[in-house]
Amino acid sequence: QVDESPTHLVNVGDFWMSSLEISWDLYELFLYREIDSQQSDKQGEIEMKVDGVSAATMPYVNFNKPGHPVINLTEYAASTFCKWLTAKTGYFYRLPTEAEWEYACRAESKEAYSFGKTSSQLDEYAWYKNNSERTFQPSGQKRPNRWGLYDMHGNVAEWVIDAYAPNHYATLGTLSTDPVNFPESLYPRVVRGGSWSDNANELRSAARGFSSIDWKKRDPQFPKSLWWMTDATHVGFRIVRPKKLYNQSEMETFWGLPIEEY
Repeated sequence: QVDESPTHLVNVGDFWMSSLEISWDLYELFLYREIDSQQSDKQGEIEMKVDGVSAATMPYVNFNKPGHPVINLTEYAASTFCKWLTAKTGYFYRLPTEAEWEYACRAESKEAYSFGKTSSQLDEYAWYKNNSERTFQPSGQKRPNRWGLYDMHGNVAEWVIDAYAPNHYATLGTLSTDPVNFPESLYPRVVRGGSWSDNANELRSAARGFSSIDWKKRDPQFPKSLWWMTDATHVGFRIVRPKKLYNQSEMETFWGLPIEEY
Protein backbone atom coordinates (compact mmCIF):
# COMPACT_ATOMS: atom_id res chain seq x y z
CA GLN A 1 0.00 0.00 0.00
CA VAL A 2 1.17 3.54 -0.78
CA ASP A 3 0.68 4.82 2.78
CA GLU A 4 2.87 2.00 4.14
CA SER A 5 5.92 3.14 2.19
CA PRO A 6 8.81 3.59 2.14
CA THR A 7 10.13 0.73 4.25
CA HIS A 8 12.26 2.15 7.05
CA LEU A 9 13.90 1.17 10.34
CA VAL A 10 12.47 2.35 13.66
CA ASN A 11 13.85 2.16 17.19
CA VAL A 12 11.30 2.19 20.00
CA GLY A 13 11.95 2.49 23.71
CA ASP A 14 10.99 -0.21 26.21
CA PHE A 15 7.31 -0.47 27.16
CA TRP A 16 4.71 -2.82 28.55
CA MET A 17 1.48 -3.39 26.59
CA SER A 18 -1.87 -4.79 27.70
CA SER A 19 -2.23 -8.34 26.43
CA LEU A 20 -5.91 -7.74 25.64
CA GLU A 21 -7.86 -4.85 24.19
CA ILE A 22 -9.30 -2.81 27.07
CA SER A 23 -12.57 -4.42 28.06
CA TRP A 24 -15.94 -2.87 28.75
CA ASP A 25 -15.63 -4.23 32.31
CA LEU A 26 -12.45 -2.16 32.89
CA TYR A 27 -13.73 0.92 31.14
CA GLU A 28 -16.88 0.86 33.31
CA LEU A 29 -14.68 1.47 36.38
CA PHE A 30 -13.61 4.75 34.83
CA LEU A 31 -17.07 5.55 33.49
CA TYR A 32 -18.94 5.09 36.77
CA ARG A 33 -16.01 6.17 38.99
CA GLU A 34 -17.36 4.09 41.89
CA ILE A 35 -13.85 3.14 43.06
CA ASP A 36 -12.47 6.69 43.12
CA SER A 37 -13.49 7.21 46.75
CA GLN A 38 -11.93 3.93 47.86
CA GLN A 39 -8.45 3.66 49.32
CA SER A 40 -5.89 3.90 46.55
CA ASP A 41 -3.61 0.98 45.73
CA LYS A 42 -1.19 3.43 44.10
CA GLN A 43 2.36 2.08 43.90
CA GLY A 44 4.05 4.32 41.34
CA GLU A 45 5.70 7.70 41.82
CA ILE A 46 3.30 9.90 39.83
CA GLU A 47 1.15 12.15 42.00
CA MET A 48 -2.16 13.11 40.39
CA LYS A 49 -5.58 13.64 41.91
CA VAL A 50 -8.15 11.25 40.48
CA ASP A 51 -10.95 13.76 40.97
CA GLY A 52 -9.09 16.13 38.66
CA VAL A 53 -9.63 13.83 35.68
CA SER A 54 -12.69 14.49 33.52
CA ALA A 55 -15.34 11.78 33.75
CA ALA A 56 -16.71 10.33 30.54
CA THR A 57 -20.39 10.68 29.73
CA MET A 58 -22.60 7.63 29.48
CA PRO A 59 -22.95 6.18 25.98
CA TYR A 60 -26.36 7.03 24.57
CA VAL A 61 -26.27 3.94 22.36
CA ASN A 62 -24.49 1.22 24.31
CA PHE A 63 -23.24 -1.71 22.23
CA ASN A 64 -20.77 -2.82 24.92
CA LYS A 65 -20.85 -6.21 26.63
CA PRO A 66 -18.97 -7.76 29.58
CA GLY A 67 -15.89 -9.68 28.44
CA HIS A 68 -15.79 -7.80 25.15
CA PRO A 69 -13.52 -4.92 24.18
CA VAL A 70 -15.03 -1.48 24.78
CA ILE A 71 -16.12 0.08 21.47
CA ASN A 72 -17.59 3.27 20.01
CA LEU A 73 -15.31 5.54 22.00
CA THR A 74 -13.22 8.42 20.68
CA GLU A 75 -9.44 8.59 20.89
CA TYR A 76 -9.88 11.32 23.51
CA ALA A 77 -12.02 8.98 25.63
CA ALA A 78 -9.37 6.26 25.37
CA SER A 79 -6.60 8.71 26.33
CA THR A 80 -8.58 10.06 29.26
CA PHE A 81 -9.02 6.52 30.55
CA CYS A 82 -5.21 6.27 30.45
CA LYS A 83 -4.93 9.54 32.39
CA TRP A 84 -7.38 8.27 35.03
CA LEU A 85 -5.50 4.97 35.33
CA THR A 86 -2.26 6.91 35.77
CA ALA A 87 -3.81 8.87 38.63
CA LYS A 88 -5.12 5.67 40.22
CA THR A 89 -1.88 3.70 40.04
CA GLY A 90 0.94 6.25 39.97
CA TYR A 91 2.31 4.75 36.73
CA PHE A 92 2.16 6.51 33.35
CA TYR A 93 -0.28 4.87 30.95
CA ARG A 94 -1.14 6.05 27.44
CA LEU A 95 -2.11 4.86 24.00
CA PRO A 96 0.70 3.34 21.95
CA THR A 97 2.31 5.27 19.17
CA GLU A 98 1.82 3.83 15.71
CA ALA A 99 5.43 2.63 15.70
CA GLU A 100 5.07 0.92 19.09
CA TRP A 101 1.85 -0.75 17.99
CA GLU A 102 3.39 -2.23 14.84
CA TYR A 103 6.50 -3.36 16.73
CA ALA A 104 4.30 -5.19 19.25
CA CYS A 105 2.04 -6.66 16.60
CA ARG A 106 4.91 -8.04 14.55
CA ALA A 107 6.61 -9.62 17.58
CA GLU A 108 9.85 -9.85 15.55
CA SER A 109 8.11 -11.09 12.39
CA LYS A 110 9.04 -9.45 9.09
CA GLU A 111 6.16 -11.10 7.25
CA ALA A 112 2.74 -9.70 6.38
CA TYR A 113 1.23 -11.12 9.58
CA SER A 114 2.75 -11.91 12.94
CA PHE A 115 2.32 -15.62 12.15
CA GLY A 116 3.48 -15.73 8.51
CA LYS A 117 3.46 -14.48 4.93
CA THR A 118 -0.12 -15.35 4.04
CA SER A 119 -3.53 -15.25 5.69
CA SER A 120 -3.91 -19.04 5.60
CA GLN A 121 -3.81 -19.24 9.44
CA LEU A 122 -5.80 -16.08 10.07
CA ASP A 123 -8.83 -17.93 11.48
CA GLU A 124 -6.62 -19.17 14.31
CA TYR A 125 -5.51 -15.66 15.29
CA ALA A 126 -8.25 -13.21 14.38
CA TRP A 127 -11.91 -12.30 14.16
CA TYR A 128 -12.53 -10.68 10.78
CA LYS A 129 -15.14 -10.46 8.04
CA ASN A 130 -15.03 -14.17 7.16
CA ASN A 131 -15.61 -15.57 10.66
CA SER A 132 -16.94 -12.85 13.00
CA GLU A 133 -20.66 -13.23 12.27
CA ARG A 134 -20.76 -9.45 11.69
CA THR A 135 -19.95 -8.38 15.23
CA PHE A 136 -17.08 -8.09 17.69
CA GLN A 137 -16.28 -11.05 19.93
CA PRO A 138 -15.07 -11.68 23.52
CA SER A 139 -11.39 -10.90 23.94
CA GLY A 140 -8.66 -13.53 24.04
CA GLN A 141 -10.48 -16.33 22.22
CA LYS A 142 -7.96 -16.67 19.43
CA ARG A 143 -4.25 -17.52 19.54
CA PRO A 144 -1.90 -14.73 20.70
CA ASN A 145 1.19 -13.64 18.83
CA ARG A 146 4.56 -14.92 20.05
CA TRP A 147 4.73 -12.16 22.68
CA GLY A 148 1.41 -13.16 24.24
CA LEU A 149 -0.68 -10.33 22.80
CA TYR A 150 -4.22 -11.30 21.77
CA ASP A 151 -6.34 -9.85 18.96
CA MET A 152 -3.59 -7.69 17.49
CA HIS A 153 -5.08 -8.81 14.19
CA GLY A 154 -8.82 -8.17 14.04
CA ASN A 155 -11.70 -8.13 16.51
CA VAL A 156 -11.65 -4.34 16.95
CA ALA A 157 -9.33 -1.83 15.35
CA GLU A 158 -7.22 0.02 17.93
CA TRP A 159 -6.56 3.70 18.49
CA VAL A 160 -2.97 4.87 18.48
CA ILE A 161 -1.75 8.39 19.23
CA ASP A 162 -0.75 9.42 15.72
CA ALA A 163 -2.50 11.61 13.23
CA TYR A 164 -2.90 9.92 9.86
CA ALA A 165 -0.88 11.21 6.93
CA PRO A 166 -0.46 8.98 3.87
CA ASN A 167 3.08 10.23 3.27
CA HIS A 168 4.22 10.31 6.89
CA TYR A 169 6.78 7.52 6.56
CA ALA A 170 8.58 9.45 3.83
CA THR A 171 9.35 12.19 6.38
CA LEU A 172 11.12 9.82 8.80
CA GLY A 173 14.24 8.98 6.79
CA THR A 174 15.87 5.57 6.82
CA LEU A 175 16.07 5.35 10.63
CA SER A 176 14.00 7.06 13.34
CA THR A 177 13.73 6.73 17.11
CA ASP A 178 10.35 6.77 18.89
CA PRO A 179 8.53 8.58 16.06
CA VAL A 180 5.07 9.98 16.73
CA ASN A 181 2.91 12.26 14.60
CA PHE A 182 1.03 14.21 17.28
CA PRO A 183 -2.42 15.29 16.00
CA GLU A 184 -3.29 18.95 15.52
CA SER A 185 -6.81 18.34 14.25
CA LEU A 186 -9.59 15.88 15.03
CA TYR A 187 -9.48 13.94 11.77
CA PRO A 188 -8.00 11.74 10.49
CA ARG A 189 -6.28 9.73 13.23
CA VAL A 190 -4.76 6.29 12.93
CA VAL A 191 -6.33 3.00 13.98
CA ARG A 192 -4.41 -0.26 13.64
CA GLY A 193 -5.04 -3.99 13.42
CA GLY A 194 -8.21 -4.12 11.39
CA SER A 195 -11.52 -5.33 12.81
CA TRP A 196 -14.32 -7.87 12.71
CA SER A 197 -15.74 -6.11 9.63
CA ASP A 198 -12.54 -6.05 7.57
CA ASN A 199 -11.05 -8.31 4.92
CA ALA A 200 -7.87 -10.28 5.61
CA ASN A 201 -5.65 -7.80 3.79
CA GLU A 202 -6.70 -5.02 6.18
CA LEU A 203 -5.47 -7.06 9.16
CA ARG A 204 -1.83 -7.14 8.07
CA SER A 205 0.74 -5.88 10.59
CA ALA A 206 1.57 -2.87 8.39
CA ALA A 207 -2.00 -1.96 7.40
CA ARG A 208 -3.11 1.54 8.43
CA GLY A 209 -6.68 2.65 9.00
CA PHE A 210 -7.91 6.10 9.98
CA SER A 211 -10.88 7.86 11.53
CA SER A 212 -13.60 9.78 9.74
CA ILE A 213 -16.40 12.18 10.66
CA ASP A 214 -18.73 9.45 9.33
CA TRP A 215 -18.03 7.55 12.55
CA LYS A 216 -20.32 10.09 14.28
CA LYS A 217 -22.95 10.28 11.57
CA ARG A 218 -25.86 9.52 13.90
CA ASP A 219 -24.54 11.45 16.92
CA PRO A 220 -27.58 13.43 18.21
CA GLN A 221 -25.52 15.87 20.29
CA PHE A 222 -24.61 19.42 19.36
CA PRO A 223 -21.69 19.85 19.52
CA LYS A 224 -20.94 16.20 18.81
CA SER A 225 -19.72 14.02 21.67
CA LEU A 226 -16.12 14.21 22.86
CA TRP A 227 -16.49 10.66 24.16
CA TRP A 228 -18.52 8.40 21.87
CA MET A 229 -18.76 7.56 18.17
CA THR A 230 -22.17 6.16 17.27
CA ASP A 231 -20.96 4.51 14.08
CA ALA A 232 -17.60 3.11 15.20
CA THR A 233 -18.65 -0.28 16.52
CA HIS A 234 -15.40 -1.65 15.10
CA VAL A 235 -12.99 0.53 17.14
CA GLY A 236 -11.47 0.01 20.60
CA PHE A 237 -8.01 0.37 22.13
CA ARG A 238 -5.23 -1.14 24.22
CA ILE A 239 -2.70 0.68 26.40
CA VAL A 240 1.02 0.85 27.06
CA ARG A 241 3.16 1.79 30.04
CA PRO A 242 6.55 3.11 28.88
CA LYS A 243 9.62 2.32 30.93
CA LYS A 244 10.94 5.85 30.40
CA LEU A 245 9.86 8.46 32.96
CA TYR A 246 8.11 11.58 31.69
CA ASN A 247 7.33 14.90 33.34
CA GLN A 248 3.76 16.20 33.67
CA SER A 249 3.94 18.37 30.54
CA GLU A 250 5.20 15.48 28.44
CA MET A 251 2.47 13.17 29.72
CA GLU A 252 -0.19 15.75 28.87
CA THR A 253 1.19 15.95 25.32
CA PHE A 254 0.68 12.19 24.88
CA TRP A 255 -2.84 12.34 26.36
CA GLY A 256 -3.87 15.26 24.17
CA LEU A 257 -6.60 17.86 24.51
CA PRO A 258 -10.29 17.69 23.58
CA ILE A 259 -11.34 19.25 20.28
CA GLU A 260 -15.00 20.22 19.95
CA GLU A 261 -16.80 19.18 16.81
CA TYR A 262 -19.83 21.00 15.41
